[in-house]
Amino acid sequence: MELFDLLNNLSVNGGWLLLIIIILALGFDYINGFHDAANSIATIVTTKVLTPFQAVLWAAFFNFAAYFISLYIIGEFKIGNTIAKSVNEQFITLEVIFAGLIAAILWNLLTWRLGIPSSSSHTLLGGFMGAAIAYAGALSVAGVDVVNYAKVLPTFFFIFGAPLLGMILAYFITVAIMWICRKSNPHKAEKWFKKLQLVSSALFSLGHGGNDAQKVMGIIGAAVISFHMALPETYSNPYETIDVSQRFGYFVDHWGWVPLASFLFIGLGTLSGGWKIVKTMGSKITKVTPLEGVAAETAGAAALYVTEHFGIPVSTTHTITGSIIGVGITKRISAVRWGVTISLVWAWILTIPVSALIAMFVYYIVTLF
Repeated sequence: MELFDLLNNLSVNGGWLLLIIIILALGFDYINGFHDAANSIATIVTTKVLTPFQAVLWAAFFNFAAYFISLYIIGEFKIGNTIAKSVNEQFITLEVIFAGLIAAILWNLLTWRLGIPSSSSHTLLGGFMGAAIAYAGALSVAGVDVVNYAKVLPTFFFIFGAPLLGMILAYFITVAIMWICRKSNPHKAEKWFKKLQLVSSALFSLGHGGNDAQKVMGIIGAAVISFHMALPETYSNPYETIDVSQRFGYFVDHWGWVPLASFLFIGLGTLSGGWKIVKTMGSKITKVTPLEGVAAETAGAAALYVTEHFGIPVSTTHTITGSIIGVGITKRISAVRWGVTISLVWAWILTIPVSALIAMFVYYIVTLF
């Protein structure tokens, strides 16, 4: 049952809710874009390589272009598959997914309003798991494993692993560039690095699009599969005879507009910008030069490509923050404003549990109706 079939059969049990979930998921995708726009444009705006409008246009284009790389070069959407399977299938219902999305949207809007660069990825994961745990508790089977730990534990590890990887890569890339360019004319070198920032920002935007758009695909995929599995016997269920491990692939093949829409909406969201977070990322952590901008974005992009290859959903926000810290400590430890950094770390730690708690509350409210 693809979209047009669904629209013709909204009276089917859960049909309206599935449609609402798809709309909410794409809305979250859009919010993710403007919430995380700062990740790939903060340094090129701060160093005045591009104006804010030019920067978001540049980043949005490459966010969307990541769709073609994922589809035709990588050939699959591993991160979407990971998100779809982060909760064991028997605990996934449309109500669970709805509550998780509402929680993720609320937390994203709150942190955007406060200018806190938190992780859209982790708030989505936290909301999804929190709602599923609430559902399991309602069934009095809370002792059963709700979370698919094989999929989720690597993501938990990379809450700190991603920024650490970005920091290490950025440190060594910065040191290597400074050594290579040690005899260069500083004025000419700065002009070259401003041009190279366009390349490094594009690379990071490709990584951002490829990583974050797939998370929305995973949520929509989980909702579509759950909807079909709950259909009355009078309706055909294409997923019933397909092995659990193959169901997400079947969804992508038959709902091919979802990946396209996911990458499009994150690009549109990026066009809307996120200026409060740009200020935090571009200047409050450490002062960034064009050279350091190139190093930070290149390191961040490399970290995103590695984790995407292994299908691990990581935070682009955490990754680029770690990379900016990495270039800062090449000057001196005190060049990094550690007070700001510690505040960001607290936001990272709180994102998953707070999102989970909000989702639990939303789920209980939903089940009252």
